[in-house]
Amino acid sequence: MDSMETRRNAIVELINEHGTVSFSQIKEVFSQVSEMTLRTDLKVLDEAKRIVRIHGGAKSVQVVVGTDDYLSKRAIRNIPEKQRIAEKTLSLLRPDTTIFLDSGSTATLLARLFPDQSNLIYTTGLSCATELSNLSRPTVMLPGGRLNRYSQSVYGISAVRELERVNFSQTFLGVTSYSPDTGFTCGSNEEAFLKQTAIHQSEQTIVLMDSSKFGMISTFHICDLSEIDIVVSDGGLPERFLEECSRQKIPVL
Repeated sequence: MDSMETRRNAIVELINEHGTVSFSQIKEVFSQVSEMTLRTDLKVLDEAKRIVRIHGGAKSVQVVVGTDDYLSKRAIRNIPEKQRIAEKTLSLLRPDTTIFLDSGSTATLLARLFPDQSNLIYTTGLSCATELSNLSRPTVMLPGGRLNRYSQSVYGISAVRELERVNFSQTFLGVTSYSPDTGFTCGSNEEAFLKQTAIHQSEQTIVLMDSSKFGMISTFHICDLSEIDIVVSDGGLPERFLEECSRQKIPVL
């Protein structure tokens, strides 16, 4: 196997491991390879349908178009970081309020740790609902809609219409990516719209974001940093992001 084929296989493995990577991350890993060569590699791999090129980087073909990443794959990535985020978020929970809990692996860990207290909890995550079913005091609501079998979540216009009728005290939002240029993004237009609805209906929006999401760009815009109230992360976010949050008076836990 020649060096070019070895390098391209390694690029595919990197992208498959992370789901989505930025071009700057690829350059960092393959620092001895010219930028022009790496762009050619991505073009060839995209044409061979081994990866999917996106603006600013590349996405694994295992991330199906129109969905976010497979929940089963996300659930085994960055587990200690996501556990820290879930534990930090517990201090923000308000009893006797109505909450929207997004779908996703970090939200599922939060649901697993959720205290047995009085809340009305709407969630679009089937795994979240399963974890919450172990509790006796919260009332758990799953909005109707289409099943995304990859992310194990509910989405679509029926779910959006149901959320539009509810006023939330807090929304706990999962995101796929964040870039200063594009804001918070995800890989599904319909899920982005659902998340936007939850933000609009909520008094307070809390983003659950591990530091691996920073600098990544997904296809569909959810919201800008200015539209959220608190960021809960793993302690690894870059200084420039923390400075921007400080400037906008957004607490980062």
